[in-house]
Amino acid sequence: MSSEWHLRLFFHSLLLLCCVSPSSLFNLNNPDDGLVSCHPHKIQAFTHFKNEFDTRGCNHSDYSNGVWCDNSTGAVTKLRVTACLSGTLKSNSSLFGFRQLRYLHLSENRFTSSSLPSEFGNLNKLEVLYLSSNDLFGQVPSTFGSLTWLTHLFLDRNMLTGSFPPIQNLTKLSYLDLAYNNFSGAIPSSLLSMPSLSHLDLHENHLTGSIQFPNSSASSKLVYLRLANNHFDGQILDPISKFITLEFLDLSFINTSHPISLSLFSSLKSLYYLNLSGNKISSASLSSDSYVPLTLGMLSLRDCGISEFPNILRTLKKLEYIHLSDNRIKGKIPGWLWSLPRLTSVSIAHNSFNGFQGSVDVLVNSSVQLLIMDSNKFHGALPNLPLSINILSVSTNNFTGEIPLLICNRSSLLVLDLSLNNFSGPIPQCLSHLVVVNLRKNNLEGSIPDVFNASASLRTLDVGYNRISGKLPRSLIFCLSLKILKVDHNIIKDTFPSWLKTLPNLQVLTLRSNKFYGPMSPPHQGPLGFPELRIFEIANNKFTGSLPPSYFVNWKTSSLTMNEDGGLYMVYAKNPYGVVGFTYTDSIDLQYKGLSMERQKILTSYSTIDFSGNLLEGQIPESIGLLSSLIALNLSNNAFTGHIPLSLAKLKVLESLDMSRNQLYGTIPNGLGSLSFLEYINVSHNQLKGEIPQGTQITGQSKSSFERNAGLCGLPLKETCFSTSAPPMQHHKQEDEKEEEEEEVLNWKAVAIGYGSGVLFGLVVAQAIASYKPEWLAKIICLNKRRNR
Repeated sequence: MSSEWHLRLFFHSLLLLCCVSPSSLFNLNNPDDGLVSCHPHKIQAFTHFKNEFDTRGCNHSDYSNGVWCDNSTGAVTKLRVTACLSGTLKSNSSLFGFRQLRYLHLSENRFTSSSLPSEFGNLNKLEVLYLSSNDLFGQVPSTFGSLTWLTHLFLDRNMLTGSFPPIQNLTKLSYLDLAYNNFSGAIPSSLLSMPSLSHLDLHENHLTGSIQFPNSSASSKLVYLRLANNHFDGQILDPISKFITLEFLDLSFINTSHPISLSLFSSLKSLYYLNLSGNKISSASLSSDSYVPLTLGMLSLRDCGISEFPNILRTLKKLEYIHLSDNRIKGKIPGWLWSLPRLTSVSIAHNSFNGFQGSVDVLVNSSVQLLIMDSNKFHGALPNLPLSINILSVSTNNFTGEIPLLICNRSSLLVLDLSLNNFSGPIPQCLSHLVVVNLRKNNLEGSIPDVFNASASLRTLDVGYNRISGKLPRSLIFCLSLKILKVDHNIIKDTFPSWLKTLPNLQVLTLRSNKFYGPMSPPHQGPLGFPELRIFEIANNKFTGSLPPSYFVNWKTSSLTMNEDGGLYMVYAKNPYGVVGFTYTDSIDLQYKGLSMERQKILTSYSTIDFSGNLLEGQIPESIGLLSSLIALNLSNNAFTGHIPLSLAKLKVLESLDMSRNQLYGTIPNGLGSLSFLEYINVSHNQLKGEIPQGTQITGQSKSSFERNAGLCGLPLKETCFSTSAPPMQHHKQEDEKEEEEEEVLNWKAVAIGYGSGVLFGLVVAQAIASYKPEWLAKIICLNKRRNR
């Protein structure tokens, strides 16, 4: 398996609401709000409402949820329950009895099979209504038009459909967010004549046509407008330019048929953020003779078909962030770019740049902190970096020479990605202060510096596909934040690093194709450490020995729900309207047969194991069946003996299974035929016998997956299992073998239970179960809790 890391830049657009939250309108710590704790009977009514739903996902220690009452009247005026309720929001819900509500926050619940009840119209005192991220579907009822006191309405991230909601009568409405729904049709012209509307977010819908903006647009209060990812035509642009109060404008991927000219926005004298990504841009409007608002601080022109560097940028002295990735720009980066006084973040990935105008020090005195130059045609030595640099990614270029030691003088540097280049020489000794080090697929040699200490913040170390030798640095034991360690395809000669199991967060360990040797598990050792490990790759080394039955007990991979996504997120260019976010996302290209897809964020919910190409022997641990999130298992080319574990049938999401070229005997467990996701299985070159389990996923395999097993029969092999010369006791013999294997499963399950309260007790339980063979199995029920937000 090779692993590729991808850098992604996202504009995380935050409404002013993120700076001045609606909750501040009802600040519980401010006595001027007139809100107090409610009388018991009001609290009881609130509890009755919650009891209409499944509340097992609630964080009952979250004191931001609850009810508050008006100090003078005693009526419930604020109600907040987020990331908690699961069930159907019904029209007869007791919620609609709180007629004096002014603030209602019900976001991030699971209102399954729920449409928006028309009874919301009964809450006609509402000023703030949050219904975001609730799985709501259907149309917005006309009764919403009676909520005339509303100032903030958030229906985003649901599955709402139909034409535009009937809200034109809401004259006090200031914030409206309908993003990430399925609204269709045209935007009514009356929407933008609403006298108080300042923030409007309609992105990620199916809106079409043009917008008939009213003549009164000059008096509009609109400062924030987001229409991205819809299907508007070109006539939408001219009217937008009349909204001279706009400060934030996102028109990315609106699928207009005509090129957009930047000069259309010259009248927007207060514009700070402009996103035109995914649209064709008029090349003439990118020249230095054109005019754009000089107030621009953030400009995104990603994937716009641009072929020349936009000279218009040199006039933008307030520019903080420029995003030009995924275009066709070639040649050298102009030297004047680095002299822009406020420039903080530059993303020019996926173009054809080949160098820098000016000297090797042209970047040094710039104010740039984030520089993304992946997938271009840069070559030669790496230029001297800005003194202010925090994040540098130059992956997939042709930089050569040694990694410059000047990097050691950049104490602010946190993320360094030099992967897929042609750097040579040793790894610098000064990288211990970094958070991410990715030097994958270069020509580096020498050993990994043994320089880490207790203050190390290293999270990712990837030196795969180089010529690294020596041993793993023992000082890695100080890197308590380490999640990813990848040293595959080098010439490291060392024993298995069991000492790394003290690292509490290690999730990926890839030692593939080196010269590691010796036992994987010391004698009498119980479960493998590494409780957070999800990707475990040690293929093509010289590991020896056997694995104890409890080897895979206690792995977190037994859970199908894992909230850790392995991504690294950093915030840049903060401003009143949003932030630029840098996300370094874990992405692994699985090379297991049967798995052709690149798995991004694989750490979220899946795991893989590859022990192939070693000298491992003994039985395959039955505890492998505990790893319910396993999608790929490769144990091929070893010396494993014994039966194929029956517990493999419990791996319900398994997609690839390779146990070929071992010394396994007995039958193939029938349960493997029921694994509906199994795309590839190979048990060839063993000593298996009996009938191949029949199931769509198995009979569709190549016959080569079962060859060189003298006793196997049935599809996809040609050998039939119904020969008249078959001994009459064959069926009973197979049943005896199956009973024997079931006994092994019971022993393994008891050991797994025992590890909750002590190994010795577990072994005693195992012996008792093995002796009496009762007709029951212990079941472990995992309750998956929703992530609290």
